[in-house]
Amino acid sequence: MKKVIATFILVATLTSCNSVKNMDTSKVSDAAQLLGSLSSNSTVQQVASLFSLLDTNNDKAISSTEAIGSVAENFDVLDTDNSSNLNLTELEGILALLKK
Repeated sequence: MKKVIATFILVATLTSCNSVKNMDTSKVSDAAQLLGSLSSNSTVQQVASLFSLLDTNNDKAISSTEAIGSVAENFDVLDTDNSSNLNLTELEGILALLKK
C-alpha cells in the first residue's frame, strides 16, 4: 500500500513540475508504477521496459530531467561513465542498488 501511495504522490509531483509538462504523463505514470514495483528479484527485461518509458525523447539515453524516483535519486551513482546520461547498461545498475 505504501508503494501505491508513493507512486501516486510521485506522479502528482511530477505532473506539477515545469520540466515534465511537455512529457506524456501516461508514460511517466507507467514508469512510476514500474519503478515502484522493481525489487531485487526484478529482471533485466523489466529494467529495459523502464528505460523505454523514461527515455521520452527516444535518444537511447536517460537524462537527469527524464529520470524519476530512485533513478533520479541515484543518478550520479548509476552514471558510471559520467556522461550525464544513463544508457541501458547503466540503468541495469538499479537492480544492484535494490539488493542492498
